[in-house]
Amino acid sequence: MVPVGRTVRLNFTFTVFVVALPTVAAQFHTSVTVLTWTMVGPLLAYGLAAPILGKTGDIYGHRRLYLYGLLGAIVSALLTALAHNVDMLLFARTLDGVQGAATGTASGALINSVFGREERVKAMGWWSLVGAGGPVIGVSLGAPIIAAFGWRALFWFQLVLIVAALCVVSIVLPKRRGLDHEEAEEKARARREFKEMDWIGSWSLSIAVMAVMLGLSIGPSVGWTSVWCVGTFVLSVLMTGAFVHRIRTAEHPLIPAEYFHRRNFVMPMVLRGAANFAYFGAFFLFPLLMEQGYGYSIPHVGVLAIARPITFSLCSPIAGYVAVRIGERVSAIAGATFLTASLALFALLQPSSGAWIVAIALALSGLGMGVALPSSSSVMANEVKANEFGVMSAAQMLAMQVGEVAGIQVLETVQQALVRRRGLMHAKPGPALLDTFHLPFLVGACVGALGLFASLFMRSIPRERTKKALVSDR
Repeated sequence: MVPVGRTVRLNFTFTVFVVALPTVAAQFHTSVTVLTWTMVGPLLAYGLAAPILGKTGDIYGHRRLYLYGLLGAIVSALLTALAHNVDMLLFARTLDGVQGAATGTASGALINSVFGREERVKAMGWWSLVGAGGPVIGVSLGAPIIAAFGWRALFWFQLVLIVAALCVVSIVLPKRRGLDHEEAEEKARARREFKEMDWIGSWSLSIAVMAVMLGLSIGPSVGWTSVWCVGTFVLSVLMTGAFVHRIRTAEHPLIPAEYFHRRNFVMPMVLRGAANFAYFGAFFLFPLLMEQGYGYSIPHVGVLAIARPITFSLCSPIAGYVAVRIGERVSAIAGATFLTASLALFALLQPSSGAWIVAIALALSGLGMGVALPSSSSVMANEVKANEFGVMSAAQMLAMQVGEVAGIQVLETVQQALVRRRGLMHAKPGPALLDTFHLPFLVGACVGALGLFASLFMRSIPRERTKKALVSDR
């Protein structure tokens, strides 16, 4: 289970570094708008690299890819801590997205390869716990580090964590041992498969995902109908068409076409994309809702917001064990229902709504993600061959990241459009601003409902009946 440590390190810095952006902007004589690319850059790099690195891990081994990813993380953290200008900082953070694609796809593949079909949902529950716990650790530990020692100390601290992880992983993850001639044959096979890989299809998918995330990222600033924004979406459509053509015609496609005819491969991706859209869109809007709609202070909002990832973390491992008894399909349906209800509750908030209603909405959001994700991950993993876990892991994470970026940008755009249309740019916190959040949360609830619809078509993993059950049937 060591590979899950990567998720903590990524979320640790990704979430808390937002707090330091104004300070960094003043130090480098730039704007916070420019520095938002320290967040967008890694996402784009991840989308570009994940499909190719996922397949590379399937060919050359996920342990090797994971170790190389950790080495890349060391370089990224070191360059960030030593950055002397904004260009170097942006480069270092973008590089972090590449190593994230390596360690992210490899960690998912390694965990799936260790656990059997019937037990993977439990492992995914613990993995989700670590991922959701990253923001909590980031806020609780990272903010004091920045306040006491400056923003660079955050990445020096991260560097220590990565070096420690590299040492542990090198020892814990076993090497594949064999005779000399077996190792030579394995290397020859890997080189042959790497040369035969469908590079056109791989790059098509990478560019398609990167283009759509880029379009979603620049849309609010340059305009959704601008040439640049529309151009990125057109490029994404063209590259997606090329990818579809390659998986239908290539001799060795990146993802075999037959998988797209399996509901347990397609529907979990739809669920994860829709769930991330709703969850992260609400995650981004929540602080604005409380500050503009109810006049809450930033520290008060921060303390309240932690309730969501804490609920997520606590529910995930429990949900993994429960799913073994009730089935992944029921678990996924329940999680998607909780998440959709959370967004609907946010959309119904009124000026008289108490903090306890907000707390329930937050808890439902964390509960929904914690319950749905382990099941969706495990059923998708069980649809692919063991030598394709890397590509499967990359597909899952790409769906999640596209959903995340889309949710944040679309819901923010809807809310800001309502503010401008009603002339509330300089309005004081109150009912008028609160009303501008109803529609974006309703949009998020509708997308969450799409994920609920997809979960209805998932199938639970068949399990052997226990002897006790067999006896009772007699």
